[in-house]
Amino acid sequence: MNSGVLDATARVPTQLDESINVTLNVGIVGLGYVGLPTAISLASRGHRVTGLDVSEARLAAIRAGEVDLLPSDLDLLGRVDTLDLTTEPRDLQACDAVIIAVPTPVDEHLQPDLRAIEGACATVVQHAREGQVIILTSTTYAGSTSDMLTEPLRRRGFTIGDDICVAFSPERIDPANLDVHHDEVPRVVGGVTDECARRARGVLSLIAPSVHVVSSPETAEMCKLLENTFRAVNISLANEFAEIAETLGLDPIEVVEAASTKPYGFMAFYPGPGVGGHCIPCDPRYLQWQMRPHGKGTPVIDAAMDAMAARPGHIVTRAMETLSDRGKGLRGAKVLVAGIAYKPNVQDVRESPAIEILHRLRERGAEVTYFDPWVDKVRLPDGTTMTSDVALRPEDADLVLVHTRHRDLDVEALEKAPVVLDATYRLAELTNRVLP
Repeated sequence: MNSGVLDATARVPTQLDESINVTLNVGIVGLGYVGLPTAISLASRGHRVTGLDVSEARLAAIRAGEVDLLPSDLDLLGRVDTLDLTTEPRDLQACDAVIIAVPTPVDEHLQPDLRAIEGACATVVQHAREGQVIILTSTTYAGSTSDMLTEPLRRRGFTIGDDICVAFSPERIDPANLDVHHDEVPRVVGGVTDECARRARGVLSLIAPSVHVVSSPETAEMCKLLENTFRAVNISLANEFAEIAETLGLDPIEVVEAASTKPYGFMAFYPGPGVGGHCIPCDPRYLQWQMRPHGKGTPVIDAAMDAMAARPGHIVTRAMETLSDRGKGLRGAKVLVAGIAYKPNVQDVRESPAIEILHRLRERGAEVTYFDPWVDKVRLPDGTTMTSDVALRPEDADLVLVHTRHRDLDVEALEKAPVVLDATYRLAELTNRVLP
């Protein structure tokens, strides 16, 4: 892996179509959970990749191989020699194609935080040149490609579809998914013009088994919002069913797995402590935000997102009730939280319900510690930094709350705890567990 800067005068192919047989220089703007695997995939196929990120610390971690990747991607990272890392936006001028993959979170008011995507798009527009294909992949509102790329490029004098091409293709990377590698996932793309779609499809075909072309960037943008809103609504429903099942003395997981035997009309979603990561807690908020000025209600989505937001509070309430049933108050109780990443086997704590759970438990006077082999430190909403700690053994806690079941979780050790609140619903073998 190189760390130099490409020659901006290097030859650029003049034709880019669905049957690419030339070596390309592809710029990746943003080297996070989406951008870095994309960069590695392209570089492993012999294409020159210019990886641009604003964080020198992130680039240093990539060079050292100290990043959260699938084992196969981490192995490739150590072997590729066509990946150039830079913080200099001018290096994008040497690129045939530019893929934008930056975060699109929500702020503390659950409104879209567009600073990263607006900044990235402005940078790409500023350094764009004739012949490039620019593909936005960050999840955002319908119309964002037009607002942030197409119109600014036109104001610079470009003719879209003629001397430069613009498209939107939503990312579809699922971190830590060992069953479906990101290179095996079909992609959707919508171009501003037919020529834009054709050329963007050519780029994406380098790393995807198939590319489904839709009529416009807006359609592709809405496709991504539907994908993750669908998941948000169904996960909220799964949590609700879990509470219903528990009330009736039934095993929620057994119910889901029984329903999953139906070969049509059902898709399994499972309950848990809440939803984290960069997609499900955030993406539906972009849709809600965009509909409000139109006076268009989204009652199903609203109910699902409200229920999702309330889930960590429900877990804390169940912790209080569980301790109370054993004659112990939450204030002063020793609570050990096992796993705080938003999903198993990743370092990612973005939007993790565990952060709010830890914060609320501390607010109510509990003596809280956590253990997570994947997450050394975490910052709480009040500014407190907590560090993963193995000093408190399960048997020394008043309550163990299992938030994330990493593959190396010592389930046998949990049997020594007085009681385990199993927010994963996946520890049926424990004799001392209770469900949320």
